[in-house]
Amino acid sequence: MGIKFRITVMNFLQFFVWGAWLLSFGKYLGATLGFTGEEIGAIFMTLGIASLFMPGLMGIIADRWLSANKLYAYIHIAGAFLLFLAAKETEFYPLYIVMLLYLMLYMPTIALANTVSYCLLEKNGYDIVKDFPPIRVWGTVGFIIAVWLIDLLGAGFSNLQSYLNISLPEYLTHSWSLSNMQLYFSAVFSLILGIYSLTLPNSLTLPNCGIEKSQAKRTLAQAMGLDALVLFKTKKMAIFFIFSMMLGAALQITNMWGEAFLHDFGKNDAYKNAFAVTHNGILMSISQISETLFILTIPFFLKKFGIKKVMLMSMFAWVLRFGLFGIGSPLGFGLVLLVLSMIIYGMAFDFFNISGSLFVEMEAEPRIRASAQGLFMIMTNGLGAMIGAYGSGVIIQYFTHEGIRNWQDIWFIFAGYSLVIAIAFMFLFKYKHNPETMEKANVQH
Repeated sequence: MGIKFRITVMNFLQFFVWGAWLLSFGKYLGATLGFTGEEIGAIFMTLGIASLFMPGLMGIIADRWLSANKLYAYIHIAGAFLLFLAAKETEFYPLYIVMLLYLMLYMPTIALANTVSYCLLEKNGYDIVKDFPPIRVWGTVGFIIAVWLIDLLGAGFSNLQSYLNISLPEYLTHSWSLSNMQLYFSAVFSLILGIYSLTLPNSLTLPNCGIEKSQAKRTLAQAMGLDALVLFKTKKMAIFFIFSMMLGAALQITNMWGEAFLHDFGKNDAYKNAFAVTHNGILMSISQISETLFILTIPFFLKKFGIKKVMLMSMFAWVLRFGLFGIGSPLGFGLVLLVLSMIIYGMAFDFFNISGSLFVEMEAEPRIRASAQGLFMIMTNGLGAMIGAYGSGVIIQYFTHEGIRNWQDIWFIFAGYSLVIAIAFMFLFKYKHNPETMEKANVQH
């Protein structure tokens, strides 16, 4: 098998492991384990905590002491063990600790997967800029397929049991998105990915992804993007990073609560058999499908409208994402609104993350560009995600009475928050679009 195919498999599994639990985990914690909104928010907050410092720390280890491919493999093997432990925990504090430890390992592997891919492509004479994007898109495909499998497998085994008139264990026939089977499933493929990754260099008689001397001298502060704090001295960049953090709070809210929201419609007899309720994971996965499509439109929108307008499109798309959740329902026109919300997610997510990263690339001095990108990730996936996870948990708990959540008011509050951010950004962030500069940046990328 060719190296491009093998790297594609690695990227597929990287996000397959994540998709197996990310969207359905909040539903499992609330509906099955009975955790409160604040407890669920706190557990998802571990994603932000892990993103604050672990990618930088693991980057230092990969630069100085252990090749990236080996580190990547060992992390996924250890992650499989932690996912197995998480599947056994039913109390808040033990599960919180295990998930914190797991995400401290998993979050750095997103960057490490890129590093390993770049290394092996380069060593085999491929053009990274040209050949990596078609490989990376299979990561999103892996995420989507994992979501679908978790959504379908429980019902599938139940139907098989009925068709063959055999008796299967209850843990197989029960909904996997409502049980710890999603964690066991993810653990198995995390182990497979770790072992598979160890075979990449050896089976192809390639040297390990070596330590670059130019990178090995980086300090932890540099790897975490802290030397890029000098950018806060510029008003434009300070405003940009502050808004990055504020919008970062919205990025994971629907991933955390989307399936739980759709699942709660099942408490109403009129909706309990609707596809959006019985297969809410599949409906939610339209968001990731949309994400892959909107990525392709970014060059046109950036060149035509500039970064500020593209980011505003993202912010107003978040208003629609949450607002349509607030007025949508599983049947009829309400279902159309939910599907539109899923489609809009692609613009909301991609137009902010990719255009924001490009803006940082253009504005930062060459010597701190890598650190600036690290700072951007800390503000969005670190501090922003922490605020969004815990804050959304508090809001949802406030609007929960006798086990019933007032989802419409909850989504309208999130939509209002996004609207305030968009309007404030419109007036406070000053940036003049220069198509020639944008064209040059696109060529460099």
